[in-house]
Amino acid sequence: MALRCGLIGSPGCGKTTLYNAMTSAGASSFDAAELHRATVEVPDPRVTELVKLYEPKKIVKASVEIADIPGLAAGDATANSRASRLLSHIKEADVLIHVVRCFPAAGGKPNPIHDVELIDLELMAADSVTLERKRERIVKRARTGDKEAAREMADCERVLSRLHEGLPARQQELTARERESISECNLMSLKPVLYVANVATPDDMQGDTVALLRSWALEERAETVAMCGRDEADISELPAGERAPFLAALGLTELSIERLIHAAYLELGLVDFFTAGEREVHVWTCHKGDKAPAAAGKIHTDMEGGFVRMEIIPYGDLMTLGSEDAVAKAGKRRIEGRDYEVQDGDIVFVRFTPPRS
Repeated sequence: MALRCGLIGSPGCGKTTLYNAMTSAGASSFDAAELHRATVEVPDPRVTELVKLYEPKKIVKASVEIADIPGLAAGDATANSRASRLLSHIKEADVLIHVVRCFPAAGGKPNPIHDVELIDLELMAADSVTLERKRERIVKRARTGDKEAAREMADCERVLSRLHEGLPARQQELTARERESISECNLMSLKPVLYVANVATPDDMQGDTVALLRSWALEERAETVAMCGRDEADISELPAGERAPFLAALGLTELSIERLIHAAYLELGLVDFFTAGEREVHVWTCHKGDKAPAAAGKIHTDMEGGFVRMEIIPYGDLMTLGSEDAVAKAGKRRIEGRDYEVQDGDIVFVRFTPPRS
């Protein structure tokens, strides 16, 4: 399944412009009440090199789904059915890309911290309603002596009280038990956030406004990417072969979709590994720290259940030595067991016992 990124932000932050820069979709900013959605391939030069080496019949790259979610304004969280639909799109996202206005507008100078806090307040307001509804569902069971219900209710109340204090769930340093108790609520303020500072000119990328947002993000250990949204949206409409000089004028070598995806991977702790051969070169994604059987399960569930071992060729060794045979002769092809943590760039060959029919 593609990584799902939800673009959020206050009205007028340039969110749809950034969506176009990331997807080349050409969505209109005049239908800001509508959801836009597109799937883009994850740029990875390693795939190009593997294709040159294996000349496969099929290529499957990693992909990212980008959803441009209509802008949140004060009071939207519990306002109406439209707000409910809007918030449901946020719940679907794996990571939130919070677009923050860092350019002057008709409303005056940019105030990034105010805008960030405004969105957080809306998410926390909606999360509070969700937790209160869960508490109402389990309060009777808790009063009858159901220990599990009492534990869940106490955990929900602790999270709820911190929300009321203005602390998003992602900043609450929740225990494993608290996370388990609220897992069914799918709290929006618990989702990891990546901040995008939308600026007017390349010089603004190093300006005080971006520095202020970056400092704020660092306090919650979040990533910040600065983008010239309008310029990059214009460049994204050009043929790929004509973009380089215009990107260079912005001090870039690539469209920011690559920087955003890299930042999202870092935020979520994701790595890509490969299966490769003459039949297919395929990119797979797992969490950093996943053991070999769990990573094999991304390829096929039978591989996880019947896992025996995993043969590993590091991408760098394959490129340096030029072939699988050369890697094997150099002693660089390894056999790993169930406790091996799959690394970014591993080329894997899974040995497993198929289930009995």
